Amino acid sequence: MSNKKQQNVQEFEYKAEMKQLLNLIVHSLYTHPEIFLRELISNASDALSKVRFSQLTENSTEGEGEELKITITLDEKARSFVIEDNGTGMSEEELINNLGTVAKSGTLGFLQALKEQQSEKAGIDGNLIGQFGVGFYSVFMVTDEVTVETKAEGVPGCRWCSSGEGTYTIEKIEREKRGTRVAFTLKEDAGEFAEEYRVESVIRKYSNFVDFPIYLDNKRVNSITALWQQQKSDLKEEEVNEFYKFISVDYQEPLDYLHLSLEGVVNFKALLFLPKEAPMDMLYQQGALENHGPQLYVRKVMIQHECKDLLPEYLRFVKGVVETEDLPLNVSREVVQNSPVMAKIRQILTTKIIAWFESLAQDHTEKFRQFYKAFGPVVKIGLNTDFTNREKLIELLRFESTKTGDGEYVTLREYVDRMDEGQKEIYYLSGDNRQQMLSSPNLEYFRKKGIEVLLLVDPVDVFVIPSINKYDEKPLKSIEKADIDFSAGEEEKDALKENMIEPVLRIFKEALGDRVEDVVESHRLVNSPVTLVGGKDAVDPQIEKMLRMMKQSEGPGKKILEVNPSHPVIKNLAGLCLLNENDALIRTTMSQLYEGALLLEGSLEGTADFISRMNEIIEAATRKAKA
Repeated sequence: MSNKKQQNVQEFEYKAEMKQLLNLIVHSLYTHPEIFLRELISNASDALSKVRFSQLTENSTEGEGEELKITITLDEKARSFVIEDNGTGMSEEELINNLGTVAKSGTLGFLQALKEQQSEKAGIDGNLIGQFGVGFYSVFMVTDEVTVETKAEGVPGCRWCSSGEGTYTIEKIEREKRGTRVAFTLKEDAGEFAEEYRVESVIRKYSNFVDFPIYLDNKRVNSITALWQQQKSDLKEEEVNEFYKFISVDYQEPLDYLHLSLEGVVNFKALLFLPKEAPMDMLYQQGALENHGPQLYVRKVMIQHECKDLLPEYLRFVKGVVETEDLPLNVSREVVQNSPVMAKIRQILTTKIIAWFESLAQDHTEKFRQFYKAFGPVVKIGLNTDFTNREKLIELLRFESTKTGDGEYVTLREYVDRMDEGQKEIYYLSGDNRQQMLSSPNLEYFRKKGIEVLLLVDPVDVFVIPSINKYDEKPLKSIEKADIDFSAGEEEKDALKENMIEPVLRIFKEALGDRVEDVVESHRLVNSPVTLVGGKDAVDPQIEKMLRMMKQSEGPGKKILEVNPSHPVIKNLAGLCLLNENDALIRTTMSQLYEGALLLEGSLEGTADFISRMNEIIEAATRKAKA
């Protein structure tokens, strides 16, 4: 870097790559031009914080008796923009060091690598962030030339000017007040930032919680208090509710909130919220939570509006704010580094949030019921993704069952505690809705015996529940599978003798052919003649249905048809088989029973043949009655 003096003005020439560097900053590192305002406010806030710090720690009289503030003045017609603070200000040497930081050796190479690799892991000296450095130069996204007037205590004022291309100038000026003033004319395509409403919206979005008042054309605009900085005992419900509505853009009050202030391996504060309701796309649209998360703040300046790295995906419905000064940031502030600090914050937050849910379940059952109804399907996803907290998540699970009312829940622990002594398995049934499942023939044995069956009404259940495998050493079994143990409490039934049921099963197999995997005698049916069940390794019917909807499966897989030897229809078929097993009515009836079972479970794809066959059977029955 070289310089020359012309009267009171010194001109400094940037290195040759400075133009390229600024082009990278303006066009590659920042996604939105509005970021410039966040950066300028952050710089001003840092300067004000230094004054406050010196007042508190050094008994300094600097700034005593005056309001530490940030002032923004706009002229829409002239497209002028001025931001001023009464912070520490800078000396000539500090101007050169701070506003020349970006020209330091190695910086350009880093920025080029960041762009080429599109890496979120690369980092840079955190001192470049929040100071007059790379952040400051984001202003060239909206202007062609910037003037900075500044004065520190005990030194003359200085004026810094640059068009951000080849050179910048510094000159001594008469300035009485300590602080910094940044002024520029906006480019034509950035004229919106001379409009008061636009600037106010950017301030509220990024800098609403800066710990100093921000005045826009003499009106204070950052009026919301950074509640997460306060003691939990000082929080007022009305204030917390309004804060939640502000950050979440939700018209409802939150269901509950969690206040955290942690010091230790990492230091951070957080104020987190549970919404009362979940959007439908959040529950069932794949990847809906991928890029969500709480807001991330550093020194009360928002770094990320939705920081996905703060929480695992299955918890990203939690709204709120997390603030830390321990976290390293990348050069643009827009992407946090993949650092051990972030990993630790994520781990602690996850643990605290799960403990929060546990507390609600134990002490605020109605709140938990409302929370679980809204977000239970999302939390369940964590069973197959968060193995560290898997056991805790299992204890949070809630299910409807044959012993609960509609909309009421039972836990796995409660289920096991009220199992009869002879029961060795936990039983469940999946379906589209409670009423449909309660009418399933597969429930008949369990209802007769008073055995509780979990009713999985949530589509997510069929993916996560089988993965639990066992709870309290008791296997979880679908009652739609053929490998259920019915030996306990088996009683003598008015059933066909073996030599009479065998021909019925054989002819069923002949009539249905390859439409079924097998036909066997049933031990689960009480009131129904037949039912369909899956083999030991069969796909759950609900999963199968989803695959068909997504066109990843052509049709229902083969199942096992179970036949109830105690049912009158089966006994009548056995009698017909003894008289004439070639009677066409036998096979017609068997096909109708099979398709009736398909219809009941929602798998019958066409009804024309079913209706035609039904009419044929009715005709035969009425003909015999007439005879």
